[in-house]
Amino acid sequence: MKKSILIFVAGVTTPILFAWLFICVGGMPVATKSPPLPFERYLAKTALHAALRSEVNKAAPLAADEINLREGARIYTQNCAGCHGFSNAGESAMAKGMFPPPPQLLPPNDGVTDDPVGETYWKVKNGIRLTGMPGFSDSLTGKQLWQVSLFLAHVNQLPPGVLESVKP
Repeated sequence: MKKSILIFVAGVTTPILFAWLFICVGGMPVATKSPPLPFERYLAKTALHAALRSEVNKAAPLAADEINLREGARIYTQNCAGCHGFSNAGESAMAKGMFPPPPQLLPPNDGVTDDPVGETYWKVKNGIRLTGMPGFSDSLTGKQLWQVSLFLAHVNQLPPGVLESVKP
């Protein structure tokens, strides 16, 4: 009995000790150019999808009209374009230095037009840990969060001139 308890304790503490040593000797990749650890991407995506389950079907309380879409474009230009890019402009210098690389959200890319607007709202509001995506709940109002989310959801079907207003 005593031997099986020792084996159990050793079996539990050994991986923890190796993980601690791995971190202490600098084995944990912390630079943005370092490749991810095995399962790092899987664990992060699984946790994110679990958090989003209750939010994805949330409907926007605002209409996707020209006023809200133009305001969403303005908010995007001021707060998002530095990482997520401008229309037909390619990756910014900031985006090139990030890991994981932020998705380019404006044409010619598809952005998040296939994501439910509630999902985009959640991501803009809360941010995404370990990706560089900040949460804007303390700097944008609820209405502004919805406006930029609506803009991104409709970026491939905007009224004339709205997308052209998103300039560096």
